[in-house]
Amino acid sequence: MANEAILIPAGCVKISKFGGIPGKIGINYQDWPTNHEFIPMPLLDAIDRKILALLQTDGRMTMQQLADKVGLSVSPCHRRVKLLEERGVISRYVATVDQKALGLHVSVFISIKLARQKEEDLNRFARAISKWDEVLECYLMTGNRDYLLRVVAADLASYEAFLKNKLTRLDGIASIESSFALSQVKYSIALPV
Repeated sequence: MANEAILIPAGCVKISKFGGIPGKIGINYQDWPTNHEFIPMPLLDAIDRKILALLQTDGRMTMQQLADKVGLSVSPCHRRVKLLEERGVISRYVATVDQKALGLHVSVFISIKLARQKEEDLNRFARAISKWDEVLECYLMTGNRDYLLRVVAADLASYEAFLKNKLTRLDGIASIESSFALSQVKYSIALPV
């Protein structure tokens, strides 16, 4: 191991060598696997970022409007958008619907702890909740809880029905902890670009 060469990616500074493991500072700490679907942020130029910011604000704007705002003609702007779509940077276009306008006044964050954290248990839970429209988001978590869910309901009675008729009927759940949102301080689906 003493003669083994240690490669440090460009832009990183070697700070230590402990037990043959180099410590580094810098963005390029790990070599990225070759994946043509992944677009590193440096490969997105200022125009790409502006296109993404504008489309996240209004996905229905015409190509002419978008081109005018980014300072391109329609044809090169359209090519950039198509390339962003093909590479998976733009994954889809959706309409954002107001939750309260649909009568869904209750937002609940639910922490779930499973009895066991074996792969088949995790997969069974994920399959079950993916079918439920009330669950808007679900994350596999580190820490004391295994999953965090964001659930919407019309009122407390609707949430109670969801809890009793769906969530508590799943096998393998050790505990359920519900936290009700009093008000929404910030909500955004736009990623920082």
